[in-house]
Amino acid sequence: MHAAYYQEKQTIRMGRCHPVAPNPNEVQIQVAYGGICGTDLHIFHGNMSDRVDVPQVMGHEISGIVTAIGDNVTLISIGDRVAVMPLQSSDCPDDQQTSDFWYVCDGLKVLGLDTNGGFQSYWTIPANTLHKLPDQVSLMHGALMEPLAVACHAVRRALISQTELVVILGGGPIGTLTALVARHAGANVIVSEINPYRIDCLQNKLGFTVVNPRDTDLKSYVMDASNGTGCDAVFEVTGNATAAEIMTELPRIHGRIIITGIFAEPPRVDLFKIFWREINVIPTRLYNSDDFAQAVKLVASEAIDLDPIITHVRPLDELQVSLEEISSEANALKILLDVIGSQLQ
Repeated sequence: MHAAYYQEKQTIRMGRCHPVAPNPNEVQIQVAYGGICGTDLHIFHGNMSDRVDVPQVMGHEISGIVTAIGDNVTLISIGDRVAVMPLQSSDCPDDQQTSDFWYVCDGLKVLGLDTNGGFQSYWTIPANTLHKLPDQVSLMHGALMEPLAVACHAVRRALISQTELVVILGGGPIGTLTALVARHAGANVIVSEINPYRIDCLQNKLGFTVVNPRDTDLKSYVMDASNGTGCDAVFEVTGNATAAEIMTELPRIHGRIIITGIFAEPPRVDLFKIFWREINVIPTRLYNSDDFAQAVKLVASEAIDLDPIITHVRPLDELQVSLEEISSEANALKILLDVIGSQLQ
């Protein structure tokens, strides 16, 4: 059995791991695929040192097959194909655990960040983190349910409706998934992106209108597209200081700014523009069980096609090189690690 360990800043070590028998409320899965996330990139660059123990197995965008179940588990069976919703609220105060906002409770843990993750052959986790995959959803697509749930949550919080003009700042994996969910909700979507590879994918494979702000003034483009009023909603997905500055320039009066990106440093934001136009600012963190279920439903019903999102599928031992490529803005959108295939080799 093997696993990918975060060893130290910008260093991944491949090592052995040992399957852990599940306790009464846990399930063991054989990991099939794992997606590389922006949070994994933050870990890789040492930006999560206050939450990550060393060495630690990374990975939280995971699909797999159930191989063992605890005595108290009733809704999951051995052989089930599952996606992992890697949120654990057991350390939260009781009133927060039972609230509608448990996914942002004070003691929330993200598996693969605050605990060992899924970039390993077998992973033992709480049974309540699993969502069964319908037959129509492949294990490869199952590894994208977690980031797709982030997009579903953001679009739901933003109250996106038919014919609205929506701008997505950033055409990375989360930005692209948010664009797909917003378009499914009926919005007219403009994506701002600078990476030529991602621009090509967004335009030619997914059919989005894309603006490269290095070539075109984004504010002027949005104003022209909206007859001078501004867009209905703008999603800031990059965690980039430049995007934080432009996001206040784009919405109409009483428009919305949705913050999905994670900022390593506090950005400069023009609060006067938010005040002047009474722009609503909506933060979105993670997702709840309904968002995760919606993600599965969208893929099962073929309302969203995830194949164009997956640009590389690699063995587990290529995590290091993959993180280095993403850091250098390489030609990639979503990189999946084939964990079960690596194990069979």
